[in-house]
Amino acid sequence: MATGRRLGRIRTVDYWPGFVDALSTLVLAIVFLMAVFALAQYYLAQEVGNRDTALDRLNREVAELTNLLALERSGRRNAEADLAALRSTLSAADAERARLQGLVDMGAASSGQTSELSRQLESEKNVSSRALAQVEILNQQIAALRRQLAAIEDALNASEARERESQARVADLGQRLNVALAQKVQELARYRSDFFGRLRAILGNRPEIRIVGDRFVFQSEVFFDGGQAVLKPEGQAELDKLAPALLELDRTIPPDIAWVLRIDGHTDRRPLSGSGEFRSNWHLSAARAISVVQYLAGKGVPPQRLLAAGFGEFQPLDLAETEDALRRNRRIELKLTER
Repeated sequence: MATGRRLGRIRTVDYWPGFVDALSTLVLAIVFLMAVFALAQYYLAQEVGNRDTALDRLNREVAELTNLLALERSGRRNAEADLAALRSTLSAADAERARLQGLVDMGAASSGQTSELSRQLESEKNVSSRALAQVEILNQQIAALRRQLAAIEDALNASEARERESQARVADLGQRLNVALAQKVQELARYRSDFFGRLRAILGNRPEIRIVGDRFVFQSEVFFDGGQAVLKPEGQAELDKLAPALLELDRTIPPDIAWVLRIDGHTDRRPLSGSGEFRSNWHLSAARAISVVQYLAGKGVPPQRLLAAGFGEFQPLDLAETEDALRRNRRIELKLTER
């Protein structure tokens, strides 16, 4: 009869934990993708900031060149107006000189008038000579202004070309950054798969140790007594099996992949009394994670590859109030992730 009862219990299948595990796996996968996206956004923000700085500098140069071009064009218009006025004056002087010369040639005036006309004609000639000299100077100034305008336009074209080239480089850099990030994520996923396969072989198929998505989950009772954060000998033995695998992993993963093994401490939702060593479940979960990290570091695992985190009772696997649900929520999780 006892055997029959045991068989009846074994055949009872509880689908709810599996569903919760699958849901938590999905949530963690989404969190991981969001973390990768946030990292990519951080690098892209830096590159875009550099691009904006370069664009601001180019825009300032373009604005300065545009102002200079406007001043040069204004100066050219003034010079051309002065030249037109001088040409008009010169034309009037030439006309007056021709009139006076005609009077002299005709001999229509008296000798005194002829002398006065000659003086006036000479004066007009001098005015015409001065006007011609000013016209030549203005022509030279206009030619110089045209050369300056051509140089400014060349500088503007060069600035626009540099801006287009800079934008193309930023776009190419962003694309290469996305490819590099994707490659690093794929590499880390491959090493994570190899590492979990090695751990599965080392730790064996035991009910108190489970693989949930990308995490190894140990029941807290494997490592700690109730309400305590001191590793039990049984827990130390489990970590002794884990440490060589971590050392081998550190030798295998290329140094350019920034990875850490995150140790997450979790408790059930029952509150602590507050009068003991730990004031809250948060303190207890963090202390347990730190104990695991310190023990692994003592076994030679590089401390920079270890990360401790305490979640208290706020990330439960099972929302039920049964003893089995509370036990499932008291756990230590190992997760290989990016730093």
